[in-house]
Amino acid sequence: MTHRRTQLSTMVVLGEPGEVFLLTHSALRAKLGLPTTARVDQIDPITLKTIRQSPRLPGGPMWPGGLAMLASGNILVVYGRHAHLLNRQLQVIAHRELMIDEPHNSFVVLDNGWVVTKNLSQTTAACIQVLHPDTLLPVCRPIQCAEPSIARLSASGNTVYVAGMRHLYRYRVDDQAQGLSLDKDWIPDYMGTSINTFGWDMVLDGHSAWLMDNGHHRYLFKMVGAGVSPTANRLVRVSLSNPDQVWRSDVSGLMGGSVTNPPLVSPLHGVVLGYDSANTVLKAWRFQADSVRAPELLWSKSGFGCASHMLLMDRSGVLWINDYRYLTEHVVALDLQSGHELARIKTPGHMQGVVFPCPGWNRDVYWVSMDQVCRIALT
Repeated sequence: MTHRRTQLSTMVVLGEPGEVFLLTHSALRAKLGLPTTARVDQIDPITLKTIRQSPRLPGGPMWPGGLAMLASGNILVVYGRHAHLLNRQLQVIAHRELMIDEPHNSFVVLDNGWVVTKNLSQTTAACIQVLHPDTLLPVCRPIQCAEPSIARLSASGNTVYVAGMRHLYRYRVDDQAQGLSLDKDWIPDYMGTSINTFGWDMVLDGHSAWLMDNGHHRYLFKMVGAGVSPTANRLVRVSLSNPDQVWRSDVSGLMGGSVTNPPLVSPLHGVVLGYDSANTVLKAWRFQADSVRAPELLWSKSGFGCASHMLLMDRSGVLWINDYRYLTEHVVALDLQSGHELARIKTPGHMQGVVFPCPGWNRDVYWVSMDQVCRIALT
């Protein structure tokens, strides 16, 4: 393992073979009510030392943003209320201040190249903005959603999915209107009669949308014990063809259940992972991708402090996941089918990761937490 301390790292993405890019952002200024900034580093793939660095990128209000390598070879950053287009030397070649003065919760890139982003809204309806990938100019007029939305956008092909506070929505590219159009025939009520709080990001498997609810929490440096709702969080499955087909299951069944990320779904293995980060419970269900049959519990772990996005490595079914214990973050490899622990390493990080790890170039993983980035290699 190699390790590097960071200031609020969000994610790592890969470029050409050997290229590794790291997104970080500031935070202290946000506590003082001041605008924050982001920065992209190209780091050495082994030592993690900085090779080159972007200038400070204006952000405004703070929230972990997003970083992507576009088909053009340029690098896109959406952080705060700003979008930045960088070349491979990390020089800014385009910039756009987004219209809503709120943090924007990353973005998705559609098959036609359009960049779609939205503000992270808790009380007012979310606003979707569509940008051209080469100029960051608006492609169409902003789209007002019917509800506030906290979760990051999801996308499949040229369709964008939005998780509102109680309903799910999807918008398809409308070539005639040169924009996005709401699918009025698919607005499932994923919350039902529950008093649970909002859902986080959706995972799309081609047949279903998967997400978890009770997303409101008080994360500061760990998700353990951070739940605020008196109810248990749930794993939710919604049919992409029939909005009335909704399956819900408590993850732990314990009060104060909460998450801040999506489930992991593998149609190849027929396994979905749900978790309750606040109560340290991890569960796996067996499901059939093209069937409405209810998933069946496969295995379960208690006292397992997972909260981050997870990585499933190739067809082998090796799952990389975090396990937070006593101010220390462990990174663990599990067998997806059995839950059997294959490897474990204790990292120097003191914060529980809730962000975006990345597979490396040679059976290795870049594990990202707020206060560190680690490279962990299988031997």
